[in-house]
Amino acid sequence: MRRITLWLLSTVAALVLLFSYRTSTMGPGGASSAVAGGGSDGVVTNPGTATGADGSTGAGSSGGASSGGTVTGSVAQTRWGPVQVRITVSGGKITDVTAVQVPDGNRRDQEINDFAVPVLRQEALAAQSARIDTVSGATVTSDGYRESLQSAIDAAHLK
Repeated sequence: MRRITLWLLSTVAALVLLFSYRTSTMGPGGASSAVAGGGSDGVVTNPGTATGADGSTGAGSSGGASSGGTVTGSVAQTRWGPVQVRITVSGGKITDVTAVQVPDGNRRDQEINDFAVPVLRQEALAAQSARIDTVSGATVTSDGYRESLQSAIDAAHLK
């Protein structure tokens, strides 16, 4: 009887410790959903300005930014943190993509994004759309990047 009691208490203690363990890669507040729809789309509100979800503005043209200007996409809330991009449009083509926000909660996030963001930028410029490949090792950031990029493209009235 004494062995069974000791075994039971040890098992319960081990399970409590196991389930309360928090890894260093867990975001603030523990685990959350992989990708949640986030924010409102960046939309062109006045001729000459495009306003993103964070209230930032960029130069645009009266019919959207399809002929020229900058548009900030919506904030994509990902498991590791927010991702947001801003596109620069000239002549109906994307000429630049800038990451406004990327997850940076720990050193590993920064390492991943230092590698992934330039690759995602190059792919977006080459594809001229949000149909870009996921960067290996940065799946969540890639998904958020695509989501924010697509909202910026939609707000700029590009194809």
